[in-house]
Amino acid sequence: MDTPPLPKVRVFVDADVLFAGAAAPGEHGASLLLLRLAEITLLEAVTSQQVVAEVERNLAEKLPQALPVLRLLVSRCPRVVADPSPEEVTSAEGLADPEHLPILLAAAREGCPWLVTFNTRHFQPGHPAVTVLRPGEFVRRVREMLAHLPDAGAGGPEQPAEGEEEEETPWPPNPAPWSATASASGS
Repeated sequence: MDTPPLPKVRVFVDADVLFAGAAAPGEHGASLLLLRLAEITLLEAVTSQQVVAEVERNLAEKLPQALPVLRLLVSRCPRVVADPSPEEVTSAEGLADPEHLPILLAAAREGCPWLVTFNTRHFQPGHPAVTVLRPGEFVRRVREMLAHLPDAGAGGPEQPAEGEEEEETPWPPNPAPWSATASASGS
């Protein structure tokens, strides 16, 4: 019996998170962890051409030895999308700082309920379909969601007895940690 794939959380990655992931001195930072989760396809990371260009420019200036890591990360995990048109940006003026508005609009256009950044204030007042939060907060929510997965026991997943059918487990088991309304209080 084929199990349908689990829906993936879609998250938009801002330039500072991509920069921090590429420049990470170790494997334990929230930015790099988010990118690794996307790399192993546990979530879908999205970013824009503007973001990638900004990170390349900043790394070339400040930390050129991290450029190969950035290029490897970009090739493996985030889906890079086109920037919004000037008309789209003009029609949404006031939702974020002018420099960051295209990023917010790209997140909304791509159906990303979360935009992860260290600079949450740049995305205020924001877009009603996008919750802006810091990498550590996003990772905390991932941990909450994983804690609500059914416990398969220490021996691994239980197998149905001969002749029994496997029960379907709803996914996500508890959508509250991922809901935009639940996240509004933590932004």
